[in-house]
Amino acid sequence: MGLKADSWIRERCKKDNMIEPYCESQVGKNVVSFGISSYGYDIRVSNEFKIFTNLNTTVVDPKDFDDRNVVDFTGDVAIIPPNSFALARTIEYFRIPRNVLAICLGKSTYARCGIIVNVTPFEPEFEGHITIEISNTTPLPAKIYANEGIAQVLFLEGDEPCEVSYKDKKGKYQSQQGITLPRILK
Repeated sequence: MGLKADSWIRERCKKDNMIEPYCESQVGKNVVSFGISSYGYDIRVSNEFKIFTNLNTTVVDPKDFDDRNVVDFTGDVAIIPPNSFALARTIEYFRIPRNVLAICLGKSTYARCGIIVNVTPFEPEFEGHITIEISNTTPLPAKIYANEGIAQVLFLEGDEPCEVSYKDKKGKYQSQQGITLPRILK
């Protein structure tokens, strides 16, 4: 299994629409950077957010998520309250090849501000927007800039294709659009 370079990412995006829209270069002037890098791709956060709130005093239950746990926000700058959490989505839509696993890590610009980004691996043949988890670990409000970089995706190519892909097992988040809240298969 090998980490894939910019030339491989570029080829897959042009040939297979692996990332759409795809930014051919790394954009970084006056913004949190995004686009292709040496061994990855810096993804952007859209302007749609679901910010956690305690206004309705519900319990966060991954098996029975209550929509009242979040408030919807759309805008160019989202303010994440102190010691709070938000969900967002990527601008980019992904089509992961069958022999590839992608891992996403938060950008250092945000990490240095106490903002942690978590995304689970993009499994082979996953398709969709990525739901991003953003934690503000500081005691201060934190700004998240829409349409700018939020995390970097690294692509690992397997030595052989997997027997069962995310698409094969009809993954519960397959082809997700927008911000997708927690789901349990029933």
